[in-house]
Amino acid sequence: MQDTILKIEHVSKFYPGVTALNDVSFEIKKGEVHALCGENGAGKSTLIKCIMGVEHQDQGTITMNYNGEWITNSSAVESQAHGVFANYQSVTIAPDLSIAENYFLGCQPKKNGLVDWRRMAEESQRVIDKFEMKVDPRAKIRELTIAMQAMVTISKISINDDIRLVILDEPTALLENDKVEILFRFVRELKERGVSVIYISHRLEEVIEICDTVTILKDGTYVNTLPVSEVDKDKLIAMMVGRPMSDIYNIEHFKPGEELLRVENFSDSSHFRDISFTLHRGEILGFVGLVGAGRSEIMRAVTGVEKRLTGDVYINGKKTQIRNPSDALRHGIGFLTEDRKADGCALGLSIKKNINMSSLDMISKLGFVNLRKEAKRAAEFSRDVNVKTPSIEQLVGNLSGGNQQKVVIAKLLCRDPDILIFDEPTVGIDVGAKQEIYKLIERLTAQGRGVILISSYLPEVMGLSDRLIVMAQGKITAEFDSEALKTLTEEEVLRKASIEQ
Repeated sequence: MQDTILKIEHVSKFYPGVTALNDVSFEIKKGEVHALCGENGAGKSTLIKCIMGVEHQDQGTITMNYNGEWITNSSAVESQAHGVFANYQSVTIAPDLSIAENYFLGCQPKKNGLVDWRRMAEESQRVIDKFEMKVDPRAKIRELTIAMQAMVTISKISINDDIRLVILDEPTALLENDKVEILFRFVRELKERGVSVIYISHRLEEVIEICDTVTILKDGTYVNTLPVSEVDKDKLIAMMVGRPMSDIYNIEHFKPGEELLRVENFSDSSHFRDISFTLHRGEILGFVGLVGAGRSEIMRAVTGVEKRLTGDVYINGKKTQIRNPSDALRHGIGFLTEDRKADGCALGLSIKKNINMSSLDMISKLGFVNLRKEAKRAAEFSRDVNVKTPSIEQLVGNLSGGNQQKVVIAKLLCRDPDILIFDEPTVGIDVGAKQEIYKLIERLTAQGRGVILISSYLPEVMGLSDRLIVMAQGKITAEFDSEALKTLTEEEVLRKASIEQ
């Protein structure tokens, strides 16, 4: 029988007005890959913080078997000293330091009392090669794509010599398919070394593929722990949400109407070149490609977030100058960025303030905001997208990831845009919240709006799109219409996304 490395016994955690965890108990075995599943708000992130010592439970105990002695880690520093490392859902690395400096932050190798920069670079390069990242260890984090930043945070764990337990919270949310396989290889390597892994993912097929055991939480309460061999995707979903769910991609599609948006001959200095496409009313236009394909960069250029060298934008057939995001909003383009925490919402402000943030001019007169309209619009739009909250005065930082995403969408809808660009709209959110966002997209297209959907998750973008554009290395390599999508396979898409230019 495997040795137990971590015991979670009758753990409860309370916040004002919220029970985050309620009498949760289960164990983690040595060398086990243990999945932790549940909807957003189920208590997974709170439990991780308690395990790491970042938060302290109000009731119960969390103890670790360290060399035969049961200990309690009271802080993240103490947890890491005992071989416990966590990769959190949001990218948590120093953006102004290099990859090598992030890898060895706080534990730089020394030579003659000084930092041994050569050794640091060499050891960092070995990790970079192992994870097939193809980047320079001296590159600054902020110069990397968000997907590559996520890969750096994951690979950073392997720098440590003494690893006993690794917590991976939505590690594949920002990764492309090839990088997911590299991550799985790392997880299997850890398992072979006797390292335990707590694996959290809303992509349930990953849980079934990589994990040995699964524990389900619902509304902060323990539901069950089962061998993965005894469950399938449908059974997991039913335990997580308390009800069976049909095919979540089975939304109603509508006949595309007149042209809403036309992009012609878009190029920038390094990310994309000669890009042209159209979007019609009632249409979902999907974009897919591997890391570095240029999908997000195109949309950031369309909306004025970043500059382009050449290209024109036409809205409703009329050539339009979009110099900045404010111009884009005024011309009816809403852009949901892939990094909601950095670009999408202000975590320290209320739901009410966030939802109205981009449309204050619509409820202001002589520079004064109409507070009654502000509250009314926030209540209306948060209700429309089903933000789960006791009050619109709740801080966005206190919401689950899925509800934060809904707040950002509500902020965009507040301006009543005809064109909506959703870049990775379901990253890190549970299956129930995903289905709500898919149904929202269905409602938007039913109203005659056009939606551009960028997703690294092939089943999602292939299942929802009316038309699919595939990109590789800054160029469009294929386009599939609704008829072709009916028989299109993931292998065919990946083949087109991997074409060398």
